[in-house]
Amino acid sequence: MHNYTREDIIRIVEEEDVAFIRLQFTDIFGTLKNMAVTVGQLEKALNNKCMFDVSSLEGIEGEEDCDMYLYPDLSTFEIFPWRPQQGKVARLICDVYRKDGTPYEGDPRYVLRKAVAEAEEMGYSMNVGPECEFFLFHTDEDGLPTTVTHEKGGYFDIGPLDLGENARRDMILTLAEMGFEIISSHHEIAPAQHEIDFHYDEAMVTADNLMTFKMVVKTIAKRHGLHATFMPKPKSETYGSGMHINLSLYGRDGMNVLYNAEDVNGLSEEGYYFIGGLMKHMKAITCITNPTVNSYKRFVPGYEAPVYMGWSAKTRGPLIRVSADKERKSRLELRSPDATANPYLALAVLLKAGLDGIKNKIMPPANIDENIQKMTQERRDELHVEELPRNLGDATAELEKDQFLIDVLGGELAKKIIKANKKEYKEYCMQVTDWEIAHYLHRL
Repeated sequence: MHNYTREDIIRIVEEEDVAFIRLQFTDIFGTLKNMAVTVGQLEKALNNKCMFDVSSLEGIEGEEDCDMYLYPDLSTFEIFPWRPQQGKVARLICDVYRKDGTPYEGDPRYVLRKAVAEAEEMGYSMNVGPECEFFLFHTDEDGLPTTVTHEKGGYFDIGPLDLGENARRDMILTLAEMGFEIISSHHEIAPAQHEIDFHYDEAMVTADNLMTFKMVVKTIAKRHGLHATFMPKPKSETYGSGMHINLSLYGRDGMNVLYNAEDVNGLSEEGYYFIGGLMKHMKAITCITNPTVNSYKRFVPGYEAPVYMGWSAKTRGPLIRVSADKERKSRLELRSPDATANPYLALAVLLKAGLDGIKNKIMPPANIDENIQKMTQERRDELHVEELPRNLGDATAELEKDQFLIDVLGGELAKKIIKANKKEYKEYCMQVTDWEIAHYLHRL
């Protein structure tokens, strides 16, 4: 994050021979969009005078006031390292505003900004560290993505087993050049599956970084003749890709308010309440953190992704894992999300749900320090363990019932998400799959 002024950006653009500036924003489904302007239009862009029509954006259909303005966030200015060295290309991440100068309620960045501001009023700020997994597959002769890989690499394998090593290295170097602090990277469990972790930051910066991260990973993969996908479960017979989200909460004094060294779980009173809020709203939250039909193919026992709702400071596989150490770095790791989530909306609902727990002193259910996945159903029933929604339809129904999260998202935005999800799930249920043909055609 940079503290650039308008004058700084104008000077850098001139000194670095930047010819195009991409004004980026994120739609309600978490897809990065942009409008490119030439350097001659830079001052107009910096004066918040670049207008665009949202009426053709997916999910926005029916918006009466369709002319919006892009307001660049100057701190997000970056030059793309992979573009030409003469006539370079830079970007600015933007907020979306209406013609009357008010924020557009359907802008995901606005939803998170509002949640962060409400947290600050309560005396809190949230830091977020994501763990992003993705697959690298071959493309066909037309350059289109496939699910084909020749790789046989597994967890933490090295080259030559890890055939994606060179591509992953270039991704990291590019990210570093754009200001990312990369913590680690490695081959994941499934063949062709990888993970790159970057340093935690405050919620809005992390959401912006996630959008940039996915753009860079896909761009560099393509330069290596590969296709990078964050699809949660591209192949049924192996592990899926998740995006574990690590959450830390700090008070005005800069101290970690989740931590208590004297507690058996390393949690403060606020820490328990924060978990309580997450658990209370988790089924509806899942509609936002796992927003595609394919997201729920990952929730299968035996493939590490959480299926049941529980938390623990002693086991590694629950939905919420508490990590606390002597350096007072207590954090909560939520293991259900995947990278198809709109990061702005995901972090907004997680922050607000946790704060709801603190505000209303919601105690979570008792921690479960056993492997929930391997329990008998009788044992789960005895402990009153609930399941996450098993499909997008169920998750959408949970969101519809949770007025608190609807208010966090904003009624109109929530309505658009619910409508789009119902349409997607209905279309999915009407498909005739290869599995059905293989199992039924010959004998029915």
